[in-house]
Amino acid sequence: IAGAMAVMGGTLDKVKELAEYTVKHTFTIGCALNAASVPGIGMPRSLEDNEMEIGMGIHNEPGFETKTIEPARVLVPSLVRHIVDSLPFKKVSGGKTGRVVLLVNNLGATSNIEMGLVTKLATEATRDAGFDPVRIFSGTYMTGLAMPGISITLTLVPDGEIEGARFLALVDQPAFCSGWTNHTHVEDAGCTDEAAQGPATHVMPARDAQWESVISTAYHSVVSAEPEVTHLDQVMGDGDCGQVLLSGATAIFEASSSAQLPLNDPPAALARISSLVEDAMGGTSGIIYCLFLDGLAQQLHHVDSSALTPRVWGKTMLGALETLYQYTTARPGHRTLIDALEPFARTLESTGSLAEALEAAIKGADDTKHMLPKRGRAVYVQQKENLADAGAVGLISVLKGIVSALQ
Repeated sequence: IAGAMAVMGGTLDKVKELAEYTVKHTFTIGCALNAASVPGIGMPRSLEDNEMEIGMGIHNEPGFETKTIEPARVLVPSLVRHIVDSLPFKKVSGGKTGRVVLLVNNLGATSNIEMGLVTKLATEATRDAGFDPVRIFSGTYMTGLAMPGISITLTLVPDGEIEGARFLALVDQPAFCSGWTNHTHVEDAGCTDEAAQGPATHVMPARDAQWESVISTAYHSVVSAEPEVTHLDQVMGDGDCGQVLLSGATAIFEASSSAQLPLNDPPAALARISSLVEDAMGGTSGIIYCLFLDGLAQQLHHVDSSALTPRVWGKTMLGALETLYQYTTARPGHRTLIDALEPFARTLESTGSLAEALEAAIKGADDTKHMLPKRGRAVYVQQKENLADAGAVGLISVLKGIVSALQ
């Protein structure tokens, strides 16, 4: 900030005054899971695996409290509260709330996904404390080399409208140095014209015993299959396929259990389920499930719900697959979940038998053991065992639950 004032032509006295204001109105607290290793020396001290230290400094200075590790949702708000409830903070703020600059700093060995979570929680906690974080910075600014931890900083923005605007203009000033990554501040360009959002569609939630039974049985089937799906995926990589599928199934089950789905309207129900899948599931499989469910909902718009026989369901599923094929080059034989999905839909459409369709899907999933991968991570990861595709096995657990509930 002092550098920005100097660049803009501020006198030495003005630069000094601004620097002193910033120092006086900036408050930081750190937290680490362990000390930093010093090159050539090693670890000067170590915490237990289940401990964290509040207030640890970047040079491994001891903090003021060592305690059992807490979840981020508990820890981060407590750090923010420690700042805003401190006597020095209250003294300079006059006990009033106002605008602040929030900075979440990586002490060196915290992952990007953890930084994202801490930043989200720190932002929420700052607002809950009555302060408006008008600028939010998150990144690696001042580290303890490879210290596994974070620090949270709040800087009070001057109260006056003009003074505050000038201060924030200095904060926004572009900078080109290794220790300060300045994210350019832009106003939200999102559309706020309600007329441009199109007509709203309101679908009321409704219960349906059969749909609820299908969703519940499919969910519990996924719960049972998750360890196997996870194992199959671990052979090829990060092993998240089972958890991703379970996250989607859980979101749908919870929405059904709390009567949030329009189960009396199949197209609307599937569209809503697709939205839940989009929010809850990650990875390629989440995208495939979402696109397929969207396509299935579109197909059902042209079918009278009273005419939804198993054959009709099979036909609409094949139509949904054609929609899916517009967005992916994966096809039967490519060792993906489509190797189970396509036989199920095709057999159901031709025979009308859920049992035969499930048998065809299980065979399709089993056949992936001997397929040469053409899509996904398996293409470039050597397959050491004849194992089925994790996505296909995961889908089988869903289909088994659906068929079990309907028979």
